[in-house]
Amino acid sequence: MDRETRIKRLRFRAWHRGTQEADLMIGGFFDRYADGWNDDQIAWFEALMQEQDVDIMAWAIGTLPVPVEWQGEMMRQLQRLDYIAVRR
Repeated sequence: MDRETRIKRLRFRAWHRGTQEADLMIGGFFDRYADGWNDDQIAWFEALMQEQDVDIMAWAIGTLPVPVEWQGEMMRQLQRLDYIAVRR
C-alpha cells in the first residue's frame, strides 16, 4: 500500500476510535505530527492503533506505565498532550 493510502487510513482510524475523548487525543496527535512521520513512525502508529483506547490514553496521561515496546520519542510526543485544543 502506498504512503498516501496508509496515511488516509490512519487518519480515519485515529479520528474514529469510539469515544470523543479518544478521538480528540489520538486524532489530535495524528493531526499534529503525521505530516512529518517517516515510514518507521507510520508503522509504529499503525501498530499502536491495534491497542485498546483505554490503554493508549492511560499511557499518554501517565496512569499506567508505558510497556517497553511503546517507549520512545513517539510516545513522549503523545504524552505531551500539546496537540489537544482546550476550549476556555
